[in-house]
Amino acid sequence: MAKADYYELLGVDRSASAAELKSAYRKLAKQYHPDLNPGDAVAEQKFKEISEAYEVLKDEQNRAAYDQFGHAAFENGGAGAGGFGGQGFGGQGGFSGFGDIGDIFEEFFGGGGRQRGRGGARQARRGDDLRAEVEISLEEAFDGTERQLKLNRAGACQPCKGTGAKTGSQPTTCSACQGHGKVRAQQGFFMVERTCHQCQGTGQMITDPCPECGGRGQVNETRTLSVAIPAGVEDGTRIRLSGEGNAGPNGANFGDLYVFVSVRPHASLQRDGADLFCAMPVPFDLAIPGGALEVPLLGGKKVKLTLPEGAQSGQQFRLRGKGMPVLRGRAHGDLYVQIEVETPSGLTREQKKLFAAFSDSLDAANYPDTQAFKDRASDH
Repeated sequence: MAKADYYELLGVDRSASAAELKSAYRKLAKQYHPDLNPGDAVAEQKFKEISEAYEVLKDEQNRAAYDQFGHAAFENGGAGAGGFGGQGFGGQGGFSGFGDIGDIFEEFFGGGGRQRGRGGARQARRGDDLRAEVEISLEEAFDGTERQLKLNRAGACQPCKGTGAKTGSQPTTCSACQGHGKVRAQQGFFMVERTCHQCQGTGQMITDPCPECGGRGQVNETRTLSVAIPAGVEDGTRIRLSGEGNAGPNGANFGDLYVFVSVRPHASLQRDGADLFCAMPVPFDLAIPGGALEVPLLGGKKVKLTLPEGAQSGQQFRLRGKGMPVLRGRAHGDLYVQIEVETPSGLTREQKKLFAAFSDSLDAANYPDTQAFKDRASDH
């Protein structure tokens, strides 16, 4: 099966600038990175392909060779490219690793998930992120509120301060990677770097583990947190609490806690962004002459709405600034009230007589929409 064109993999023209190449790669790498698609073999393969494409095209000499010879430039030691041999383009002895790619990952994953330690060694990936969910009412979303969360997480072991090493002892340099946290292997033309399997990328080995945590640097703990939920929060809003996730192994940074907020439906109000909508029944005897109507608001408050004479079902009225607060802003949305004129039911005999007399006093001019419909129907 023929390999896909590198430019097509990145979704750029062959004339794309270095900045355009990097931008395209950043977008695709974030979409297909294995950390964001755990267990997805298709995404992992796609990630490998776009990484290979970017690794070639980011270098001017590599790109020039690819433009001239295509994939043949990297087959059989580069023989198809006129004898580049195993030196790599530019005579630098092959690729220098994945520096640019690593820098991009650092932007995506909060410092790349791994940090430089002493002597260039890499610390273990930071702790896992955690998720919590809270449910609030629309009234609480209007005013803002606070929730207490009881969180079970992996905390840092206090006796060893999260290092995993017994008090008084020190981790030793990993013999497999010499403290770098990565090992290199030749794959055809490419020199590929992988996380060291022996030390899991830390560059260090625990020879005398802490008896409290067994060398993991982590212990189970229960933590109570207070989460401030701002006014104007919408259903599905995610609140990030930095460093409140699981502790990383061997003293690495904590992950984050993401709190997802759900807002319960309201009995009489519906929400769209910062705007509120209310379908409100209006008595027949108020809709005819018009007059003041009290519209309920959140928190037990009310606002006056003046109906015009002859108000009709389906009419919508806008009350400016009576909607939800805009998240982290000072403005408010609007409240839209749609009226539904309620026809009286359960009339007494006397009321029916009165209504009949009232009905006899009306003519076609009092029902313009009905008359207009009859006129249209008679034309066909």
